[in-house]
Amino acid sequence: MVRPRVRLVQLLRPHAPLLGVALAAMLVEGGASLLEPWPLKVVVDSVLGTRPAPAWVHALGVRTPSALLALSAGLVVAIALVGAASGYAEKSLVTVVGKRVGFDLRQRLYHHVQGLSLAWHERQRAGDLMMRLTADVDAAESFVTGAVLGIALDVLTVGGMLAVMFALAWRLSLVALLVTPLLFAVALATTRRVKAAAGALKAREAELASVAEEAIAAVRVVQAFGREAFEEERLAREGRDVVALGLAARRVKALLPALVNVLVAVGTAGVLVVGAQQVLAERLSTGELLVFVLYLAQTYKPVKDLAKMTDSWSRAVASLDRIGEVLGEATRVHDAPDARAAPRFRGRIAFERVTFGYDDGPPVLRDLDLVIETGQRVALVGLTGSGKSTCIRLISRLYDPLVGRVTIDGEDVRRFTLASLRGQVSVVLQDAVLFHATVAENIAYGRPDATAAEIEAAARLAHAHAFIERLPRGYATVLGDRGETLSGGQRQAIAIARALIRDAPILLLDEPSAALDAESEARIFAGIERLTAGRTSVTIAHRLATVRRADLIVVLDGGRIVERGTHASLLAQGGLYARLHQIQFAAEPAPVG
Repeated sequence: MVRPRVRLVQLLRPHAPLLGVALAAMLVEGGASLLEPWPLKVVVDSVLGTRPAPAWVHALGVRTPSALLALSAGLVVAIALVGAASGYAEKSLVTVVGKRVGFDLRQRLYHHVQGLSLAWHERQRAGDLMMRLTADVDAAESFVTGAVLGIALDVLTVGGMLAVMFALAWRLSLVALLVTPLLFAVALATTRRVKAAAGALKAREAELASVAEEAIAAVRVVQAFGREAFEEERLAREGRDVVALGLAARRVKALLPALVNVLVAVGTAGVLVVGAQQVLAERLSTGELLVFVLYLAQTYKPVKDLAKMTDSWSRAVASLDRIGEVLGEATRVHDAPDARAAPRFRGRIAFERVTFGYDDGPPVLRDLDLVIETGQRVALVGLTGSGKSTCIRLISRLYDPLVGRVTIDGEDVRRFTLASLRGQVSVVLQDAVLFHATVAENIAYGRPDATAAEIEAAARLAHAHAFIERLPRGYATVLGDRGETLSGGQRQAIAIARALIRDAPILLLDEPSAALDAESEARIFAGIERLTAGRTSVTIAHRLATVRRADLIVVLDGGRIVERGTHASLLAQGGLYARLHQIQFAAEPAPVG
């Protein structure tokens, strides 16, 4: 995989106009910084001293010392006001740009993640992915907000100060610059170490988040097995690693400002020694030395600021690298360049010599041929790992075949846009996932424009209306995360209602009755049987009582079709289906009907 570098220039380009205004405000602020020492020079040389006032003062008609002092004091305030106003404008605009960059980057990353294959998602740790979407994006945003134009301002300030300093006293300027090579060498060496430390710390923080998320998500299992102490120790282990890496990174980061301060002090001491000698020799006025020292302090200040920015820069680079890792993942299932919107499906589905395997693993489906006619109710059965769930995932293009093709109404599903294909397929997955939203919103998730009457009708059909009415606020009740406030059967009933309300021509049901008791199962499938009239449905079930009325039962074993027929004909064959049926019903009472 080639990891794309997420460059700040690319992120900032769409916001160039706003950055231009911020840059103008920054230039005004920098100009104010350049002017700050000059009123003080006038006071020292021309009010307290005996030097004549500059020509620009005479041009203003100022003659007396008191008037010159008042003018200088007024200029100090005026320069400060201009600098403050421009600084406020620059920081406000840069904050806006930073927030927009963070929003754009997060949306870009989230959009890309949504398009990645299920195989990729199944390999990821949720905590690490959440860190990339939140903390890593925040680090990039913070750098834009606090450092991007700040660095530009510091560079311009240093350039402007040096130009004035050389014009004022070039010998002193050369003395001041003697420490510059050392400053750059120290900054370069330390920055590399800080970047490496920041990258290691980011990776360990992501691991810590993953451990915490995993334990919280599985809290029922943790408590049921009494493993609270184990999980706490596991988190503590990761936490100690984060603390150790954080302290190591902090020591490296603290070293740079300390070294810079020492070098700046050496440079300042050299300027004071040489400058005092020039004042005594009357080659430089006291006011000029004072202005030079003030400029020197302002010249070194950006250097110190740049040293402090090493931390945020390193964290931003490490975060952008982590984001780049995700953006570098190829979207395996995507719209073809010539993909078109699917017409209303009639519902004939065909697998034509389909072979499929996950990543580099062995094939799950092998040279599979299967035709599901329009309106036919088909059941897929077989042992665990025989390829049943893979079949329905290929129909809705959660994956694409490695060999062969899947067609709907004679057209390869890859010829349709994903949105138009999936918009005509209703799915009930084995794990009934609900959202932190109202019951009504969960049912209408696949069809947001559904009316209250349609939502209720779907709930009644899925045998969910009765228990929904008993909830504190009925259909307006907000469910907990993943619907954990409901029982497994209730969650599954709402998931089935969500699939039914879409009125799609194709229904895919992956173990829809896995969490239901026998009575609820019978009622729900009676409703589904009415709904599936005239629609194509594919049902996966290990509980064979749920597929007895299917028009066609397909038995899979090792990724191949080994039997097909009706319930009665398969029992008569005495093959795998008959054996599975015998095993199940030897321990269960025979179903009624």
